[in-house]
Amino acid sequence: MDISYLHSLFLESHSVGIDSRKIQPKSLFVAIKGDNFDANTFAKEALDKGASYVIIDNPNYYIDQRTILVENSLMALQELAKFHRQYLKLPIIALTGSNGKTTTKELIHVVLSKKYRTKATVGNLNNHIGVPLTLLSFDQHTEIGIVEMGANHQKEIEFLCELAQPDYGYITNFGKAHLEGFGGVEGVIKGKSEMYNYIAAHSKLAFINLEDKIQVEKSKAFQSYSFGINRENADVVISTIKANPFVAIQYADLLIQTHLIGLYNANNINAALTMGKYFGVEDQDIKAALESYIPENNRSQMITKGTNQIILDAYNANPSSMAVAIENFLQLDNSNKILILGDMFELGEDSFVEHKTLVNLLVKQKDATVYFVGKEFYKHQMSSENLHFFETFDAFSNFLKNLSIDTSSILIKGSRGMALERTLEFL
Repeated sequence: MDISYLHSLFLESHSVGIDSRKIQPKSLFVAIKGDNFDANTFAKEALDKGASYVIIDNPNYYIDQRTILVENSLMALQELAKFHRQYLKLPIIALTGSNGKTTTKELIHVVLSKKYRTKATVGNLNNHIGVPLTLLSFDQHTEIGIVEMGANHQKEIEFLCELAQPDYGYITNFGKAHLEGFGGVEGVIKGKSEMYNYIAAHSKLAFINLEDKIQVEKSKAFQSYSFGINRENADVVISTIKANPFVAIQYADLLIQTHLIGLYNANNINAALTMGKYFGVEDQDIKAALESYIPENNRSQMITKGTNQIILDAYNANPSSMAVAIENFLQLDNSNKILILGDMFELGEDSFVEHKTLVNLLVKQKDATVYFVGKEFYKHQMSSENLHFFETFDAFSNFLKNLSIDTSSILIKGSRGMALERTLEFL
């Protein structure tokens, strides 16, 4: 496979795609095999819809000179992305972490876009397919690229860093996410730290949160630019953080009032502020960018339904993000608090203990009513005035249909597979 030739074809094309249903005219279609389909079978459809070229790895689907046959289409996509990254030579910021990656990425994007032509990962295209597509979305007009990297096993971040070759790295945190794949919390730390390994080996720079002891310990061997709360040794010193429920931070003479909910979002905001300072964005532009950002896609959205105020955070959940969301919600001044919590996925053998820990966290509080939804939480059901357990969403929705909820503050949080946003139609 001649990558330079493949890249020349890519430059002639307007875009690259892997879904024949969404293929654009004059694009490059890459046929990637999935668990339940073989995209080689859609090569002709892609050409019929206007694709300039198709890359396939099954000779049975060769069509004409517009067909590029390779040994492995996925590897071709990845090598093409790596070649394109080296071709552009633009500065790239990469970020990973257990929680807050996508929100932080979006905040960095809006801040740096005040001064630079910036492109970032779209949505959560952050895996071995999404990162190459992100890199290929950058062009000669892009001044800074922002690449989100997700992982649930060892060596994934290492591989993605070799593709993206970041000049700057940031790890949001090391939490209890994907414990099954990583092999426990220590595995999470090791896996996410693969980004630091790349930074150190290639003499690049990492942005460091001085409030995170793991980040501080692991960043001693390479260049860093830091932020912290009232820490004199920080490059960017944040003086005050408040959240009731929206986060406000004070930096020097700058008061930034955001539309993000919960103290757990403060570090995401601080990271974007810090990168804005590092890259020379004006203070007032940083403030305007952070204050203009409104979360969506079920990520800490504030929704009003009738007389109820709802925090919808149903995009994802793990023990770390669940605990801080609950803690933040319970400290709010609002009365009539209700928590609707769904099962957490991908915890493996830790699932039983982690779900039990959250039930125990809430059993002692008397200020809120809690509805647990899902088979994992249901294993810990008990007789309680404030805690209620439902094995399935259908059981919970049938209960809600006959319940009148008014003038309440409601937190909805669970793993993506629980799809707890469905609750909204019953409130």
